[in-house]
Amino acid sequence: YRVLRRGEVRVNKGRAKPTRRLALGDEVRIPPLRTSSREVVAPGAGLRGLIDSAILYEDEHLLVINKPSGVAVHGGSGVSHGVIEVLRALRPDTPYLELAHRLDRDTSGCLMLAKKRSALQQLQKLQLSGKVEKRYLALLCGRWRKGKVTADAPLQKNTLRSGERVVRVDPRGKAAITHFEVLQRFPRAMLVEARLETGRTHQIRVHAQHLGAPIAGDLKYGRDEDNQAHRAAGLSRLFLHAWRLSFPWAGRRGGYTFEADLPEELNSYLEYLK
Repeated sequence: YRVLRRGEVRVNKGRAKPTRRLALGDEVRIPPLRTSSREVVAPGAGLRGLIDSAILYEDEHLLVINKPSGVAVHGGSGVSHGVIEVLRALRPDTPYLELAHRLDRDTSGCLMLAKKRSALQQLQKLQLSGKVEKRYLALLCGRWRKGKVTADAPLQKNTLRSGERVVRVDPRGKAAITHFEVLQRFPRAMLVEARLETGRTHQIRVHAQHLGAPIAGDLKYGRDEDNQAHRAAGLSRLFLHAWRLSFPWAGRRGGYTFEADLPEELNSYLEYLK
């Protein structure tokens, strides 16, 4: 991907962008690459146990886990193993296992994987048509007068010079809608439920920031003074949890509904705020 971005990969003698689709007969030139050989190391017992104990549901179509905060959904960017690699190691006899969607590394909660290609395709169609209801719990820094607030603001991915990826509200971006409902109010914070109408990268985090109430513990989009205050009070992670997934399913009356309780460390912090 790095050499693609630099324009070093050529198709039919012209520079090719990462989005270029190849056709039969295309001539592709790839520059010489030097890669370091790396021994493949199996996931450690601790991580395997953590993920195994987080499985919420499994049948012939789906596997759903309550992903712990701090665990990536897949390896890469300095992470040797993510959820998908660990589950493949735990299920060596399962021929097909793929992520159906993503959660940020620091976000906990319901994460779906497909055990059949047909199941993955069905989930993708449901998500594209907006039929997968995703609800999150988040602690926001600030207070709104209204009990319900909707963020309807397009989001654009950006890559900084450092290589860090950030998302910003931008009229040139993709449509994004998040519905927030205040569940509890505290002196300088509020617990909200966020319901996604679209599924953009970092959507809830950026929309919360856009509305002037970033998520507590958000080091990328939050305010330093808020994060420092919450950390001093005992919050050591991003307060964002995917607590509910619900969607119809062909041949299954009532479809599927999955729920993951708020982690103990987040419940304890709410008790502290009370």
